[in-house]
Amino acid sequence: SRPRTMAAVCAAPSLARPRAPRALRKSGARVSVRAVRVTATADAAKYDTVIIGAGVSGLSTAFTLKKDCPAHTMLVTEARDRVGGNITTRSENGYTWEEGPNSYQPGDPILTLACDAGMKDDILLADPNSDRYVLWDGELRALPKDIPTAVLGTFLTWPGKIRAGLGAIGIRPPAPDKEESVKEFVSRNLGVEAFERLIEPFCSGVYAGDPAMLSSVAATGRVQRLEPLGGSLVVGALKAQKEAADAKKLNGPRDPRLPAVLGQTVGSFKGGLKTFPEGLAKQLGPEIVKTEWKVTKITKNDDESFTVTYDTPDGEVVIVATTVVMTAPAYVAAAVCAEMAPKAAAALNKFYYPPVASVTVSYPETAFRLDGASALPSGGLTGFGQLHPRSQGIRTLGTIYSSYLFKDDNRAPKGEFMILNYIGGARDTAIVDLTEEELVQAVHEDALKTILKPGTPLPKVVGVRVWEKAIPQFNLGHLDVLAEAKAALAEAGCEGLLLGGNYTAGVALGRCVEFGIEQAKELEAYVAGKASQVKAETAAL
Repeated sequence: SRPRTMAAVCAAPSLARPRAPRALRKSGARVSVRAVRVTATADAAKYDTVIIGAGVSGLSTAFTLKKDCPAHTMLVTEARDRVGGNITTRSENGYTWEEGPNSYQPGDPILTLACDAGMKDDILLADPNSDRYVLWDGELRALPKDIPTAVLGTFLTWPGKIRAGLGAIGIRPPAPDKEESVKEFVSRNLGVEAFERLIEPFCSGVYAGDPAMLSSVAATGRVQRLEPLGGSLVVGALKAQKEAADAKKLNGPRDPRLPAVLGQTVGSFKGGLKTFPEGLAKQLGPEIVKTEWKVTKITKNDDESFTVTYDTPDGEVVIVATTVVMTAPAYVAAAVCAEMAPKAAAALNKFYYPPVASVTVSYPETAFRLDGASALPSGGLTGFGQLHPRSQGIRTLGTIYSSYLFKDDNRAPKGEFMILNYIGGARDTAIVDLTEEELVQAVHEDALKTILKPGTPLPKVVGVRVWEKAIPQFNLGHLDVLAEAKAALAEAGCEGLLLGGNYTAGVALGRCVEFGIEQAKELEAYVAGKASQVKAETAAL
């Protein structure tokens, strides 16, 4: 039986399109979607909200709505046979590895949701004392963890430290009257050296992007706002800390169920990241979450609701929803709304997703150098991982020390050390033309230059995944394009079609969860407003 009153669900499908190795590559089915005004099908199941895609954004919205507004009816649909979107945890032959996102920043929203969904004991937090390394001049250097290590360490030269310090307190050129790129913003505030050694590798590692193109407002909004907030980064940070402290007082004491989050740690779950979306889906239940439901058509009805037609394992299914939430990538959302909102589709097609490959390999612990900054005396590596500025002659964007990061979860056989390498991005799109063997060779050659003993043979290949359209680029003008798409939807009378997913929320997994929670409130308010409108119109008759 299907619920027939009020529902709100939102599910972030894949944040990117995966590609198998060349030998196994097959073309993905393309959904044919059209949208025109029609009268709603009388016998179709009715919901308040249908969310297309079952990734973390949508599942977070659905779970929040079920908890806070149980009167809502809801449906979450996913074209694939699993939930999780880009989260792709695999387990095989004694290895557990990630082929999409590899961890999350453990903010209270995602931790609270995990506890609410019965996953408190599954939360994993990495050692907060672990280092992150950046390659510079052939040497892996630990990123500063605090002011003393920034001042006394060797990560920056003394001229670089002085320039960064003066800029941080406001002795730097004024902000221009235009949107700055990340490169421009950081170089102006902290100096070129700090940008090249500190920020550029993070832009490559997090966004797989070009910092000369990434928008400082859209991509690093929480940092960029510090300057206008306080007149300098330091004063702005102090004011932001006060705002956060005031908000904590207003919200009351922290939930005692949540684990203490110390330092700059990252999180995962026992068994990998897939535990989180699977846990949310389990709590929602199979009456709400539907996998292998492929959208074939969406139409806008005369009463401003939507009729959605699906191809399912049980045949064609037609439903009517007050709102539809598209948490698919922007290019998929563009195809969905092309007929009923062509201007919105044109805007959505402007977002760029470069290709990225995740290459997971395993070496004997004894294969690693013993004299490097990240080396363990007994073999293997210690720390979160390493990043490689594009100027350093290393093709691999960054390497995660998978065996160390969540070592208590036993993700690789004893005696072996597993690493996850990311390669490609906006400045290396040619990786889509490489075979699996060529990708492994490329990351192996880079590892020989940084962490492996000379002459180390090729590793065991654990998993290779190429995402042909990986991470949306928050480039200059990103927020304007997003606003353009939303305005075009409204202009076309599609206020009930909401956009979601990482190109709207941000690419970080934790931020997608936060966005999903926020969107639940938006959906609840919209559906309640439509119900009041119908009630008033009925009374007027």
